[in-house]
Amino acid sequence: MSALLYQPLQAQVPYGTAKNPSSGEILLNLKKLNVLGSVLYVAAHPDDENTLLLAYMAKERLARTAYMALTRGDGGQNLIGTEQGEYIGVIRTQELLAARRVDGPEQYFSRAYDFGFSKSTDEAVKTWGRDQVLADVVWRIRKFQPDVIITRFPPDPRAGHGHHSASGFLAEEAFKIAADPTKFPEQLRYVKPWQAKRIMWNVFIPNAFGSNAKPNEAGNLIGIETGVYNPLIGRSYGEIAAESRSQHKSQGFGVAASRNVRMDYLLLKAGEPAEKDPFDGVDMSWKRVAKSERVQELVNQAIAGFKAGQPAASVPALVQVYRAMSQLDTTSLLVKTKRQEVQSLIQQCLGLWFEANPVDYAATAGETIRLNTTVVARTETPVRLLNVRFSTGKDTTLNLTLKPYDQVTLPMMMRIPVTQKITQPYWLEKPLQKGLFQVDDQQLIGLPENPPALTAAFTFDIDGEPFTFTRPWIYKTTDPVEGEIYRPFVIQPEVMANIAEKVYVYSDNVAKPVEVVVKVGRAGVSGKLALSVPSGWKVQPADIPFDLKEKGQELRVTFTVTPGSGAEDGKLKAVATTAAGAFSTGLRLVEYKHIPTQTVFPAAEAKLVKLDVKVTAKNIGYIMGAGDEVNIALRQMGCQVTMLTQADLNKDLSQFDAIVVGVRAYNTEDWLKYEQEKLMDYVKNGGTMVVQYVTAGGPGNTLKVKQMGPYPFNVGRDRVTEEDAKMTFLKPQHPLLNTPNKITERDFDGWIQERGIYFAVDVDKNYEPIFAANDTGEAPKDGSLIYAKYGKGHFMYTGLVFFRELPAGVEGAYRLFANMISIGKQ
Repeated sequence: MSALLYQPLQAQVPYGTAKNPSSGEILLNLKKLNVLGSVLYVAAHPDDENTLLLAYMAKERLARTAYMALTRGDGGQNLIGTEQGEYIGVIRTQELLAARRVDGPEQYFSRAYDFGFSKSTDEAVKTWGRDQVLADVVWRIRKFQPDVIITRFPPDPRAGHGHHSASGFLAEEAFKIAADPTKFPEQLRYVKPWQAKRIMWNVFIPNAFGSNAKPNEAGNLIGIETGVYNPLIGRSYGEIAAESRSQHKSQGFGVAASRNVRMDYLLLKAGEPAEKDPFDGVDMSWKRVAKSERVQELVNQAIAGFKAGQPAASVPALVQVYRAMSQLDTTSLLVKTKRQEVQSLIQQCLGLWFEANPVDYAATAGETIRLNTTVVARTETPVRLLNVRFSTGKDTTLNLTLKPYDQVTLPMMMRIPVTQKITQPYWLEKPLQKGLFQVDDQQLIGLPENPPALTAAFTFDIDGEPFTFTRPWIYKTTDPVEGEIYRPFVIQPEVMANIAEKVYVYSDNVAKPVEVVVKVGRAGVSGKLALSVPSGWKVQPADIPFDLKEKGQELRVTFTVTPGSGAEDGKLKAVATTAAGAFSTGLRLVEYKHIPTQTVFPAAEAKLVKLDVKVTAKNIGYIMGAGDEVNIALRQMGCQVTMLTQADLNKDLSQFDAIVVGVRAYNTEDWLKYEQEKLMDYVKNGGTMVVQYVTAGGPGNTLKVKQMGPYPFNVGRDRVTEEDAKMTFLKPQHPLLNTPNKITERDFDGWIQERGIYFAVDVDKNYEPIFAANDTGEAPKDGSLIYAKYGKGHFMYTGLVFFRELPAGVEGAYRLFANMISIGKQ
């Protein structure tokens, strides 16, 4: 009997980079065969999960464990780069997968988009679409079939964030209805109704995460000591949890390992009561599967006979276990899961290694590419490689007895099917609709990433039984510094066009150059490139020919785009036309050392903005912080921008009309504490300084200076999340609101995601607040922009989210920021 196993979807190991576990971990996995319980943990974002409890459940209780984050964290800030929106969501998805490779559970999502901070459950579920996201949670419950559901947050304001409380609310609602066949019946084509035993809240004490104190909650509160040490792994779960938590690098969530006693508390929210353990009343044994007595007996024998120095000796026993499982109801999810676990264990015990490596990381549909398939048997136990089947339709029959430690390499030429779709994260294939990604395929909903498009299926004869393991095609290279590096293989378009800027801002009718980089996905591509623009705009030349001979070759071309008198804001689109058709796709790589390189093919578009803006400041110094694109927007306004380093602050700063400090710079740049006095002297002597938002409080959010401005102020957690909240002008005659641009309420139309975050609080009397704003039902907050005259110069701190608005081409944000940097030039 042949068994098909694709590990990245089941165990969710990374593309081709799974390390074979140690003998101690193999023994844990053997013991896990005897545990048939499961737990689903639900929260809102990447980094919300309790990695300690997850590690404990997966590696100590040996339950099948999963974390469901409703969102991919798309609205979060980015500590390591400039990515925002769906691109930071791509990063945080991979960081979650990296975390799960450390602590052991599976990872899932809903279609909900993280639209930024929310202050209520109602706002969150209304923005996402209540029924759609509820359906996704129900789908995951029915698909995963958990015995116990655990939420990280309560469904009320104690959660501290509308997304948090919404995750608790939706999980509790889904718990109630997942067993009801009248709810979301379209799912029953693939799954069955499922009733979990209970749902519990992983109670925490606000502002005291990590505390072992028992929370003051009414009801049956169960305490679990989760920080125990596992000698088979050689680490405590606190150590594992810290490593897992530290994978969230884009959020700056690296933490120290905990090796002391740690307690977690669970409170029953609905379902059957539990007295001492979250799995009370749950049959965790093989007794829950009919006619499984023989399986139980064989698993016990395999565990008892395991030899740490000779794991391959357990293979015959595991093959017997697999055969016995094959006599059970193989449609049962429990049996399916355990059969897959047995197959993985057989491969682990044998140290069997196999992979399929194309010689390039990308190809186009219809292209022929060289593929090197390798197999290594690292044991004396007899193993035969029967065949390798490829998803392209090509099969290789071998019937080859593998010699121990003798690598078998099978080079071959493979043609990519002409119908093969380009590689695109499935949730980004269609445009976002407000708060929800559009995904048509029910089977894809919730998966962390795409199932691999191109695979190799290796069939082995192991102790007389055929086993088939499937691996994705994965590009492998060796870096002289980093060593062996894996990269997901992608199918790319024939032509890609990247427009140099996201937004082109025109404050007059003067032409601007628009630079486009054309890149071909295969050798020998010729055609022409043109720009499509809205009516009222002129493009010269009409098109530019290209003829690129080598795969990956690029050509940089420049068009001139001029607004006419009737030109309106709109989209500029690059269109490449070849013999194969028209292409209007760009290329965006998300590359960081801690995650596999991610490839996204966005639309080849930019925004054209006809803007009524005046700027009297022309020479701007910019101190980059955690990463933003405000400096690019300043250049679009006609400013000359100099990126400043620590050494630059020892030069004459008076040359700059203004110095702008990037987002979170005072959180991330240690050297600022040594140069702060120079910046204050620059202001005192007549300079203008604008400091964009910082965070205060919590790990990684410590300020590098005691005082950011010439007079004291603090930064709190005040924010206005309603992007259309009314902005009250507290100082209507203030120069910031009048010169060189007259700021009106219209300048706050069209803002995205929010008004501002991390407002100034406890402000010295020398500062003037410029605006007041508030979310519905809250008191006005006046810390979004504060201004002070200091000596001959001007200082401003702002929590207004210019880092979002300027790259999005929001006209009023440009006009206000122009006033801020120009105030010293009046």
